[in-house]
Amino acid sequence: MNNIDIGSIDAYIASFPEDIQARLNIVRETIEAVAKDATPCISYKMPAYKLNGMLVYFAGYKNHIGFYPTGRGIEAFKDELSDFKFAKGSIQFSHDKALPIALIKRIVKFRVEENLNKKPKK
Repeated sequence: MNNIDIGSIDAYIASFPEDIQARLNIVRETIEAVAKDATPCISYKMPAYKLNGMLVYFAGYKNHIGFYPTGRGIEAFKDELSDFKFAKGSIQFSHDKALPIALIKRIVKFRVEENLNKKPKK
């Protein structure tokens, strides 16, 4: 990633080479298709979406796209993540493989439902 001041998701994505921009835009469009009421933002210097709290984050790297659906999002889908490098709160989608759009959609849908069912904080 370039050392630029990232003020918007568009600026963030534009800071990457075209091939990575295309993959980031696919992730963005996938999230927005599922989480239609989510609000885009930049959080922790990466694109993110809010819907009754933080929903998911994503980021570009030299060798992969990072997808951050929180620990609960990882736990709920860990059996489907064996083809990817993942940790407690992150998944890496390598640039040498197709993006798993259907999986991303299911994870985002899970997170939307989870956030909409959260009790409001006092």
